[in-house]
Amino acid sequence: MNNKIKILAVGLLTFASGIAFSNFAMSDVPSKIAVVDVQEVVNSSSQVQALKKEQQAKMKEVVSFVEKARKEVAATTDVKKKQALEEKYNKELNTKKTAMDKNYADKLTAIDSTISKQIEAQAKAGGYDIVLAKGVVLYGGSDITDAVKKAEKTINENSYTLRV
Repeated sequence: MNNKIKILAVGLLTFASGIAFSNFAMSDVPSKIAVVDVQEVVNSSSQVQALKKEQQAKMKEVVSFVEKARKEVAATTDVKKKQALEEKYNKELNTKKTAMDKNYADKLTAIDSTISKQIEAQAKAGGYDIVLAKGVVLYGGSDITDAVKKAEKTINENSYTLRV
């Protein structure tokens, strides 16, 4: 789960850097530049925290399912029935895992979109032409990380009941 979030953050950083550098290279006009610590925004996101808790709860359900299945298979003495039970539970487990992975990916995509929109909104509100990932900037740029975190938190608090 954390690896997916890290991959998401790296992807966001790379995408933002690529766009920023291509725009910067084509522009002769000095630009107003902002930086944002995407990893910090992701880590402080209440949506991400809720998703982590949801994933942990789902994993507990899966573990419970597997334990129940193992007990039932172990209690069965007929070889054919045992194989049929194993196949049945394996199919159910794969179905649960596929659904869980799809749900996780969909929610992660939605969170990514929300964070990207917040970064864009804060950049526009501050009149910034370019927003770079904080990790790629050696010097300069106005840090808008706290503004993005605050905006993301405000939006999540206002739409909490909608996310259930």
